[in-house]
Amino acid sequence: TLFRSTVKINPTMGIFVTMNPGYAGRSNLPDNLKQLFRTMAMIKPDRELIAQVMLYSQGFRTAERLAGKIVSLFELCHDQLSNQPHYDFGLRALKSVLVSAGNLKRQARLSINNNNS
Repeated sequence: TLFRSTVKINPTMGIFVTMNPGYAGRSNLPDNLKQLFRTMAMIKPDRELIAQVMLYSQGFRTAERLAGKIVSLFELCHDQLSNQPHYDFGLRALKSVLVSAGNLKRQARLSINNNNS
C-alpha cells in the first residue's frame, strides 16, 4: 500500500536508487528504506575515456592528448588543493569544463569565419 491505497506493481519492473554518500547537499537514505533495496557496488568511471568522447563530440581533433591532460589537472587539483566545500573536481565539473571548451571553440570558429567574410 502507498498512502493507504493498493498499488499494482508489474513484476518485470525495477526500481533503482543511486546514492552518492557524502556528496554536498545530499542526505542519506533512511535505514528502513535501505532495507527495501539490494545493495550493489559500482566502479569508478573512466574519466579519461569520458573526457575523450566529450572532446571529440565538441569538435576537438586531439581529444586523446587533451583528455589525458585535463583529467590529470582535475586529479592534481583534487589531491593537492585544500579540502574546501566549494571546490568540486568531480565528473559533473569535468563535463561542465569540457562543454565550455567546446562552446569557446565554436565561438572562435564563428569569429574567424565572420572576419574572413
